[in-house]
Amino acid sequence: MASDDELPEIPVVCPECDTRTKVAFDEVERAVQRHNDQLHDGEAVAEVDPEVLEALTDRVAKDLGLF
Repeated sequence: MASDDELPEIPVVCPECDTRTKVAFDEVERAVQRHNDQLHDGEAVAEVDPEVLEALTDRVAKDLGLF
């Protein structure tokens, strides 16, 4: 298992703000929520890059034997 120092940064995108940033793995949920609360009245606009999220989901599903 990776230590906190080895965890990757996760790309977060906001199409409405036209921004892309990388956030520490353990901060992603809070960062996305904070961005959406402050800039989009809580609407879920910013999100983990959909391509990265799909790849992570596929990998987890494979590791769990679902694929």
